[in-house]
Amino acid sequence: MMDWKSLPAFLAVARHGSLRAAADQQGATHATVRRQIEALEAQLGVQLFRRGADGFHLTAAGRTLLPQALEAEQSLLQGFNAVQGLDREASGLIRLSADPMTAHFMLAPVLADFAALYPEIEIELQLSYGIDSISRLETDVSVRSVAEVDEDVVGRKLFPASIGIFASRDYIDRMLPKAGPRGSGLDWIGYGPVPELLSIIQNSPFPEARIRHSIPDPEMHLHLARAGAGMALLAAWVQTRFPELQRLPGTVLDERRSIWVLLHSDLRRVRRIRLFVDYLCAALLERRSDFIGT
Repeated sequence: MMDWKSLPAFLAVARHGSLRAAADQQGATHATVRRQIEALEAQLGVQLFRRGADGFHLTAAGRTLLPQALEAEQSLLQGFNAVQGLDREASGLIRLSADPMTAHFMLAPVLADFAALYPEIEIELQLSYGIDSISRLETDVSVRSVAEVDEDVVGRKLFPASIGIFASRDYIDRMLPKAGPRGSGLDWIGYGPVPELLSIIQNSPFPEARIRHSIPDPEMHLHLARAGAGMALLAAWVQTRFPELQRLPGTVLDERRSIWVLLHSDLRRVRRIRLFVDYLCAALLERRSDFIGT
């Protein structure tokens, strides 16, 4: 009989290339994962991994097993979703992921109103500038600001996620009149070596402005710009929340990204998920002008 509990260990090692990383991902011990791999190899009569100084690598047998193991994992996840989809009550847990800036300043009032309307539904909010995988059930619903969606998920594209060049009114009044050609004499608040943002700066009216600091946190950019530290690339809604900020004259909003609300297709049948997504989309659409900066 197939030892199904060994398959997650096999997939974890295949994905991470080491027993330690696989154990961390599984919430198990190094020794437990090793025993599960050895048991699976003994059961199948083949070696699945080649152990090397740089980690674990799939053998030919391991590469043959991998697609079937992934398919089995996906079938199991779909089964979990199907059972979860039997829920017809407006109660239970919803895992929501969003970036911290959007969540802190735009989603908080929406979530508060929803919680008051549905007191038996709990929100587990995951804040990260990374993107949680919906297809792998790392989150139930995700609010994302992206140019395109490459996961096999159900999504609602709401409106452009406009980004612009902002600074405090005081900074603009003090510094812009005496700036040199192409922005020389002005300061950018830098994110560090992020190619997309460096490209925006180079194609802006201020490519000669000095890039100062290396600060990967957008919320810190917001507060530094409010304090008059320089120009920052920020979501267009900041001007609605913080009137001391102003878009730099002569600049336009970048609308290549859009706000999406995404969920796994199997979760559409879950009443609490459907209620939440409908409410969230309606509330965000009401705030459309804030998001797009008009």
